[in-house]
Amino acid sequence: MTTLPPPTPIREYEGVDRHRFDAEIRPLGQPAVLRGLGKDWPAVQAARRSPEAACEYLLSFGPRHPVPVLLGAPDIAGRFFYNAEMTGMNFTEGQVSLAAFLERLLHDRVLAEPFGLAVQSQVLPQLLPGFAEANRLDLVDAGVAPRIWIGSQIQVAPHFDLTENVGVVMAGRRRFTLLPPDQLPNLYIGPLEFTPAGTPVSMVDFNKPDLERFPLYAEAAKHAQSAVLGEGDGIYIPFHWWHGVDSLDRVNAFVNYWWNPAQPGLGRPYDALMHAMFAFRGLPADQRDVWRMVFENLVFTDDPVSHLAENAKGVLGPVTPEKLARMRNTLKQIAGKL
Repeated sequence: MTTLPPPTPIREYEGVDRHRFDAEIRPLGQPAVLRGLGKDWPAVQAARRSPEAACEYLLSFGPRHPVPVLLGAPDIAGRFFYNAEMTGMNFTEGQVSLAAFLERLLHDRVLAEPFGLAVQSQVLPQLLPGFAEANRLDLVDAGVAPRIWIGSQIQVAPHFDLTENVGVVMAGRRRFTLLPPDQLPNLYIGPLEFTPAGTPVSMVDFNKPDLERFPLYAEAAKHAQSAVLGEGDGIYIPFHWWHGVDSLDRVNAFVNYWWNPAQPGLGRPYDALMHAMFAFRGLPADQRDVWRMVFENLVFTDDPVSHLAENAKGVLGPVTPEKLARMRNTLKQIAGKL
């Protein structure tokens, strides 16, 4: 039997402000635990009093709309994932008021075999106006809208985000297990057409990896980093890092901020990936090899036409708003021919 090494602890920092975050932490391109980042939040103070106080605090902002809810039967043990046949999910979806959801969450926490409950990725300024102002995070620009994740003791499948991510545990404890982007070949990605939460996931259960079915995960595990965060602790997840998240308590909440420092106006790389699969996956191997070389030289090289004068480089030169507008119009014409 293969024995996997324990994950490396994620590097920890305390007393992080915006300057230190931008100058010292983000440039490393590594995940970071930011201890005590939200310790002064009124939301965290309420959660430290009791789960009931945490729920009362959220409701004090007057929820503006119902929330989508994920509901998983007790037999999935809180792991929101595909069903056994890979024809759908192992949970159902509905919509209720936030008050009703929180009431059910508090009620079920004492059951021996509770259902898995989750409200995911709700934009806080839209759901709970005033929450973001009362619980500020100065590590990101003011225009970045926070989102909230509330649930029971559940397991979120390992996935990656197409942004950078920083978040604060408001209530309960969470364990984060992260792996770098280059471990994709060892993580057995699931279907792209439908996923448990909208982004591609790993088929591997990080808590109980089946190495007979997923033997390459043994190599991925050598690169894993992990940490348990308590109330008020924060975490920074760099762009495209895989992360599996375990909520360790029966009532928990997490607030996160997604942002992308890329130049505004660019197309969506994930859309380009899907188009590339449409265009290249069915080509003969020798043609795919040629196109791989073309992309490496013309897309992923900083200045592929340094031999040309600036006015002659066109779309192969520096990206400008004017060039983006021209390319967007060209792509619209191309899309009409698909």
